[in-house]
Amino acid sequence: MNEPFDPQKQLKIQKGIRQAEDKLVTKIQDALDDKSSYGDLQESQFRNLLRVADTTESTEVIKNFLRYQVGRDKKWGKGEQSLAAKIIRNIDKDIKEAAKEIAKAAEVDEYNQIWLELTRRYLGYGARYLVYKNKGEI
Repeated sequence: MNEPFDPQKQLKIQKGIRQAEDKLVTKIQDALDDKSSYGDLQESQFRNLLRVADTTESTEVIKNFLRYQVGRDKKWGKGEQSLAAKIIRNIDKDIKEAAKEIAKAAEVDEYNQIWLELTRRYLGYGARYLVYKNKGEI
């Protein structure tokens, strides 16, 4: 999406993104609710991931950062059942598929920018929910 879409297509894309938000929120909450999949993950580590997402135009860079974090310590979990692996699977499967559907509905061929925007929102909702999990859970 290097060139801006025409206004009608952009409106359809924004509508599709808004409609996908509930699923994004529940996906990241489900991942974070499985406390056995990660260690003592702090909000600052999740915010670092969010910062990476906000400063790149590539979902691969985001996934690479997550893999790097897994290699550093156990806060993101280990192995295929880790929180990091779950987030990567969500990005590659559910979020990517939603981006493709939004692009199709908006009649655009390119879905990478939509995928990136959905991923950023997904991670942003995760950062908020982690604060709740760590400090405010009732």
